[in-house]
Amino acid sequence: MTTLRRTACVAAVCVCASLTFAAQTPDPLDRTARRWVDSTLRGLTLHQKVGQLITSTSESTYISSDSDRFDDLSSRVSTLGIGGLHIFGGSEPAPRVLLNPAYGTVTLGDPLEAASLLNRLQRASALPLLNTADFEAGVGFRIAGATVFPRLMAFGAAGDERLAREAARVTAVESRALGVHVNFAPVVDVNNNPRNPVINVRAFGEDPAMVGRLGAAYIEGLQQGGMIATIKHFPGHGDTDVDSHLGLPVITHDRARLDAVELPPFRAGIAAGAGAVMSAHVQMPAIDASAFAPATLSRAALTGLLRGELGFNGLIYTDSMTMDAVSRRMSPGEAAARAIAAGNDVVLHAPDDAAAIEGIEQAIASGEIAMAQVDASVRRILEAKARLGLHRERVVNLEDVPAKVGTRAHRAVAEEVSRRALTLVKDDRSQVPLKLPRDARVLYLSVLDYPSGWRIAAPSRTFIPELEKRWPNVTAIELSDRSTQAEIDLVRTMARQYDAVVAGIFVRTASYSGRMDLAPALARLLNDLARSTAQAQQPFVAAFFGNPYVTTFLPDLPAMLVTYDYYDLAEASAVRALAGEAPITGRLPIALPGLAKVGDGLQR
Repeated sequence: MTTLRRTACVAAVCVCASLTFAAQTPDPLDRTARRWVDSTLRGLTLHQKVGQLITSTSESTYISSDSDRFDDLSSRVSTLGIGGLHIFGGSEPAPRVLLNPAYGTVTLGDPLEAASLLNRLQRASALPLLNTADFEAGVGFRIAGATVFPRLMAFGAAGDERLAREAARVTAVESRALGVHVNFAPVVDVNNNPRNPVINVRAFGEDPAMVGRLGAAYIEGLQQGGMIATIKHFPGHGDTDVDSHLGLPVITHDRARLDAVELPPFRAGIAAGAGAVMSAHVQMPAIDASAFAPATLSRAALTGLLRGELGFNGLIYTDSMTMDAVSRRMSPGEAAARAIAAGNDVVLHAPDDAAAIEGIEQAIASGEIAMAQVDASVRRILEAKARLGLHRERVVNLEDVPAKVGTRAHRAVAEEVSRRALTLVKDDRSQVPLKLPRDARVLYLSVLDYPSGWRIAAPSRTFIPELEKRWPNVTAIELSDRSTQAEIDLVRTMARQYDAVVAGIFVRTASYSGRMDLAPALARLLNDLARSTAQAQQPFVAAFFGNPYVTTFLPDLPAMLVTYDYYDLAEASAVRALAGEAPITGRLPIALPGLAKVGDGLQR
């Protein structure tokens, strides 16, 4: 480490501590597993070896074994010889029309179908499949009926390593019941950029030491449940203002800053025994000054920094190769070959699996990729499969799914996280909890960023009925960027007729959207209501769902409750807190510029 970098560490004592962690060696294989790895590797052809470097994708809604969709998946397994399958939820077609863009296409998958599909493909595969998923917020994040946890920033607000560990263990138990072995979590990016359009609430927070501590606890929980943890997005995606699904983010900080902020959580995760790392489509000139060198395609980042300096010896996955940061610049074959040459072990979600395999094989033939490197990657993949016991048993018992997925005990853990994360940022008029008689007239405003894309979680669908249980006389109105000025003016006028005004403010940072704000007209309305309710001495409280930084654009709101999440659990928790039925103990894991600092949070 250079003198400059040592100086940066001394300036941040708690961060520097994480730089001392040593890489943890994976658990050794027993003799039978070692023999299986060695004999399997010796028996593979070049084509079979390259196939192991590919993880393809599938949705987990119902797929008949007698269908074109299943034939396609089966061919990827039996003909291409892919090494694993990545499971998404589901989707449904929607018309591409103007004036009414409110149709949603994303749906959740089905747990029994996910398990059934993976079993069928395991039986069709010559080698066990190492299956993956993005279960950042629990299996319920993608699969209906499974346990859904709050986003990781809620864990940062709760600040409890025990909760992070237990939530991860629950996620691992449910994942393994479905036949999923690798979770692309935890996110250990340090979200210190309020304008980050893609990480945001997916991160634990902005303090590197806290991110590393909670990330390590999450890794331990996944391992206890028998799952491989993946720390992402290496070497750090937190200080970006470009969505890598849409473009290439560039982080221009010098190496000293990267050592002090971005890298410590990865060091902590490696020390905690994370079995995998996901590389980021993010360019850092301080690591690789080449003209086009996102970390995913950078040998300096992966082989030099991650393998060499940080001593990581587990699996390295690319981020999705369909993302525009890479796919718009390179063909599937060229991108896959360059990713493997850089040091990735697995190419994830290539636009064309066959083309990716062909590109890698051509690069091996030309000498761009050494055969020894391919063998090393395949060995790591086979060892991971053996550690999971897949060489002994690769299919799951479908009877176990209802007993292990979405249980009341698992939901209780999620509820505790949600409750303890709630953070009261402001309460200038001391109106939280609300002190209203049961017959009070309440105006509830469901304020959305935009009305489309809410297919699996219609905003306020839980908040409104929960509010009505406490105060039956509720008038609920939805507003969004499609609300007319006349509609907004009507709401402004009618608010005077009510005993209290409650707002639920929903703003997402969704991949591919490029959006993360509330419409200016809606922000003006809320700030106007703050002033008019002050004059009329009406209670006015706001609960924020999703992007917490939206609070900084609404400085006049008298009471702000931040949930860091969307969906039913966050809405129910918020109403209970506003009604005084649950304590409010969360503290900000991020700074809200001009409004509050890290660690702030009123206690109730």
